[in-house]
Amino acid sequence: MEVVTNKSPKSFTIATVLCFFLGVLGIHRFYVGKIFTGILQLVSGGGFGVWWIIDLIRLILGKFTDDEGRVIKN
Repeated sequence: MEVVTNKSPKSFTIATVLCFFLGVLGIHRFYVGKIFTGILQLVSGGGFGVWWIIDLIRLILGKFTDDEGRVIKN
């Protein structure tokens, strides 16, 4: 019997710390596999400082997903 889960294997703690300290560079997006949007954040300074704050809030609330749409939560 296979257990189906929508929880990402990526670490909530690592993703949150990366977002908090290096969010303007989009490093947390590279970590979860979202390479294209990670590059966009890297060249735009985290969406001019707004995008990474939204990502941090979404991470804390358990709404942030990895590249396969699985939720990253604690």
